[in-house]
Amino acid sequence: MDKTFDSSAFAAKNGNFIGLPYDMDSAKVVFLPIPWEATVSYRSGTADGPQNILDASYQLDLLDWDVQDAWETPMFWMNAPEAIKTLSESTRKLAVTHIDHLENQKQVDQDIVREVNARSTQLNNIVYENCKTLLKDKKIVGLVGGDHSVPFGYLKALSEAHDAFGILQIDAHCDLRKAYEDFDYSHASIFYNVLEENTSVQKLVQLGIRDTCEAEVNYADAQQGRVKIFSNAYLRRSVFEGKKNFKDLVADILDELPEKIYISFDIDGMDPKYCPNTGTPVPGGMEIEEIYYLLESIRKSGKQIIGFDLCEVGSADEWDGNVGARILYKLALCAANCLGS
Repeated sequence: MDKTFDSSAFAAKNGNFIGLPYDMDSAKVVFLPIPWEATVSYRSGTADGPQNILDASYQLDLLDWDVQDAWETPMFWMNAPEAIKTLSESTRKLAVTHIDHLENQKQVDQDIVREVNARSTQLNNIVYENCKTLLKDKKIVGLVGGDHSVPFGYLKALSEAHDAFGILQIDAHCDLRKAYEDFDYSHASIFYNVLEENTSVQKLVQLGIRDTCEAEVNYADAQQGRVKIFSNAYLRRSVFEGKKNFKDLVADILDELPEKIYISFDIDGMDPKYCPNTGTPVPGGMEIEEIYYLLESIRKSGKQIIGFDLCEVGSADEWDGNVGARILYKLALCAANCLGS
């Protein structure tokens, strides 16, 4: 660490998040960018989200109102694993062809489907191997997508490091579809795949959901308590009707979670005014101060945040990166400074 670092000065564009003065060896939190968006079903651009976040981070101030001397939490931004961006772009071309055939009722080419699925499995393995190495080195990994399919390999690595944990998913969508648009590892299938293939996940708590289908809700209901949905409609109506304030709702959310928590944050869980260029924006959603309050409540709860991801930040405008960088900083601070760790 550079002992001359001035936390109140401008940020040097040194390749690290917010210009922080840490390296891989000293870091407690390591950001792993995964620029992948092969199966996105609406708007592209999230593969460039990690770079947008990094570029925007240099104009953030380092003081946090809840974590004292927040900048002293050592964080390091890795380079993306080689070839992921190229693999994403070539796979995306295949996926677009298949999606076009589906939507326009043309004959589909099953060879394309098989190839996209094979490459998605390849991506999962790359993420798994990188995260496994980082976890062995006792790092808290902050995975930065890319579309929301990217955490699958990370969650596999975590399941080998922890016998049991829960997931808090902040999202506009349930992501519980089976092989959406024929793609086994679609961004819309991430938590279906996790629940089916990862027995270490005790509980999936979904927060802010407002765009889903009947099959997903039925699947969640069939999990016999393993999935709990706090829909955006439920959250808002509870407040509107005076049944519960937001503090009480956060307490209910925490009650549903076990002692170890992984946070999976799709930026579209927030109102799209914060990240309008996300892949699948939905009207409504959570406010940034609600997110900060929730994360700070988790930090103080005695539970442990064992890892996190931030996905679906758009690339078309630096505003998306600005908001994404602020959320990422708060996630990292809370994970690294949990009172239960």
